[in-house]
Amino acid sequence: MKSFLVAGDRSGSGKTSITLALSALLSAGRAVQTFKVGMDYIDPSYLAGVTGRPCRNLDGYVMSPEEVRTVYAHGCRGADIAVVEGVRGLFEGAEALTDLGSTAAIAKQLNLPVVLVINARSITRSAAAIVKGFLAFDPDVDIRGVILNNVTGTRHQEKAVRAIEHYCGIPVVGAIPRMAEMELAMRHLGLVPYREGQGHEEFLARIETVKRMIGEHVDCDALLGLALEVTPPAEESGVYAAHPDPDVRIGVALDEAFNFYYADLFDVLSSCGAKVVPFSPLHDRLPEADGYILGGGYPELFGPELEANTAMREGLFEVSRNGTPIYAECGGLIYLTDRMVLDRGFMDAGEERVYDLAGVFSGETRMPGRRMLGYVVGTSAAGSPVGEAVFRGHEFHYSSVRLAPETRYAYRLSRGSGIRDGLDGAVRDRTVGSYTHLHPVTSRGMLAHFVDCCRG
Repeated sequence: MKSFLVAGDRSGSGKTSITLALSALLSAGRAVQTFKVGMDYIDPSYLAGVTGRPCRNLDGYVMSPEEVRTVYAHGCRGADIAVVEGVRGLFEGAEALTDLGSTAAIAKQLNLPVVLVINARSITRSAAAIVKGFLAFDPDVDIRGVILNNVTGTRHQEKAVRAIEHYCGIPVVGAIPRMAEMELAMRHLGLVPYREGQGHEEFLARIETVKRMIGEHVDCDALLGLALEVTPPAEESGVYAAHPDPDVRIGVALDEAFNFYYADLFDVLSSCGAKVVPFSPLHDRLPEADGYILGGGYPELFGPELEANTAMREGLFEVSRNGTPIYAECGGLIYLTDRMVLDRGFMDAGEERVYDLAGVFSGETRMPGRRMLGYVVGTSAAGSPVGEAVFRGHEFHYSSVRLAPETRYAYRLSRGSGIRDGLDGAVRDRTVGSYTHLHPVTSRGMLAHFVDCCRG
């Protein structure tokens, strides 16, 4: 199996569109496994969409090096090619003086060759200086090739390619012209989710255009010639070993409004002895299950539909009050509040809009709120449905959840904001809802505790 990592010189270099197109092109007749550095949900949804295999996240701040290698090895099983998409610039991370949480750290932990995407807009010879600096900054990062983006003509391309190959001694395997089609549709939190119906056909049309352009301007054979030969381990890690006798049914909210899940969640739940029962808060009645998980997403885009499904809202309220365990993250937390208030002007609305929700937690959600994006570090209390643990995770939202003053919280954060002043993981009966997104491999013990709670 061949493997390589695509990194950018900065955010906005074009690496996401390029990685998507490369993954789609390489999937013709081959099994391509994709990975995304960081805790993002959006890029992985697209990468999974164009390859037909679930994309896996790799994050050096949240995960230990061993966990990174475990997730990578599991994802590579049965693949012919593994493509890793970096996050932001190659060396951007959680700290100024270390590579913790960076794409570079993942490249070194997995010994992966790096193809560096350079935004070459308005530069030629200076592109060589940029590449030279990246090569010298950390010699342990194996940068083997370059793709130039935003090239404006033959002369521009020739000068930049000649300078890079002369001064840096590595090949330029692609030079992509500037084109509006490379820009994917954006929304207030980032790219439009792949599962979402609205804009889906537009995305498919755009990715076909990008595939055609990149297929013409990137030498895929030369790119694969730079890749690393990898042999995935023959034995599966215990983290992913399927339970021989699943004895718990866990309903997982999965539809247009709720779809922010790491692919490993379903493997980890299975290894804990749980059978996943997908359901839609938009379209279904609540299925019978021993517990429920409501992940993140975009509930603000579906306020009328969520409010209209009274049976679902009342069903969740009832099972929560009856003590059935529920675990909710971000969008799921929002759905469990009394109401969602979208302020006038938010998403171009002419007036304030209010939607009734499940009412498990006393309080309301307002949008927009302060935009929060970053890592979370905290501890969870022993009495919560996820048990006592030290955890690392991520928060990413544009809302403000305001709960009743008497609300109990299971999480105490030493890094991150949570729901209120470093408090997160609101608890009511055996329901816990948080802004914190946990990765299922690093927080497997918390998930296992939740599954045990679902057993009764």
